[in-house]
Amino acid sequence: MGEFELIRHYFAAASCAQGGEGVVLGIGDDCALLSVPPGEQLAISTDTLVAGVHFPAVCDPFLLGQRSLAVAASDLAAMGATPIGFTLALTLPTVHADWLQAYARGLNQMAERCQLSLIGGDTTCGPLSLTMTVFGRVPGGQALTRSGAQDGDLLCVGGDLGNAAGALPLVLGERSADAGQADPLLAHYWSPQPQLALGQALRGKATAALDISDGLLADCGHIAKASQVAVQVELERLPLSAALQAFLGRQGAQQAALAGGDDYVLAFTLPEAELAPLLAAGWPVRVVGRVTAGRGVSLIDGRGQDITPDTRGYQHFKETP
Repeated sequence: MGEFELIRHYFAAASCAQGGEGVVLGIGDDCALLSVPPGEQLAISTDTLVAGVHFPAVCDPFLLGQRSLAVAASDLAAMGATPIGFTLALTLPTVHADWLQAYARGLNQMAERCQLSLIGGDTTCGPLSLTMTVFGRVPGGQALTRSGAQDGDLLCVGGDLGNAAGALPLVLGERSADAGQADPLLAHYWSPQPQLALGQALRGKATAALDISDGLLADCGHIAKASQVAVQVELERLPLSAALQAFLGRQGAQQAALAGGDDYVLAFTLPEAELAPLLAAGWPVRVVGRVTAGRGVSLIDGRGQDITPDTRGYQHFKETP
């Protein structure tokens, strides 16, 4: 099967590739054409997932299809953007019809859930990797960024932390667990749910935001640096699921939440006055710390002592001294 036949058969015919709001021209030409309403800005982000680095080389392609788009769409949530579309650059070592069919089905399911239209991409031969570029729109001046946190803000997250990191030993076959523990953790790893609606609800309320991909401490460090503030994370306030604590124990669950990564839950800073209305509206906001004057990120225990670890999250490349 040639490149163009592959695209037509497995991707162009999918329901997510039939266009949508903001898509003037999708698959089938040299470029896609997008339309953004007057007064709005285009939000764009690219993510690459490589076999053996971001996911096991041997895995369920249906689940991989879900995961590969979800982690990219989460960046739109972090900016408070409304989804429009995405492109897929797919590198395959070989063409297997069953694999492609299952992958495309998982991809389509996540695309429909996120209301993202497949608008183009590329296929080539090589080691398995997946590159997604997502497009969204946001009213001018209302995008959530990392640089607005203020002294006195609350540090909040959009739900339980550490579940995906807890799932990793299960994904790699290093451990096993009963379904009551394993299923919620594996679901979070393979099918993270981008918090798109929460991101949009935070426009005009949150002062800074991002999605947690490399671990809470590491990612809060990005907010601290961009905003030129100090961010304090309170250990005892971490939201931890019952399944994670049963699988790893409380201390292991805390470590997964702090530095495990792959949560794709929003972390954001919020003026204290904005908390009650968000909670009253039913949004899953959990306070896990506070913004103060100073620089950097720290971890505080229940006695108020600084217990910040040296390892704060995942890094692809270690920084040199």
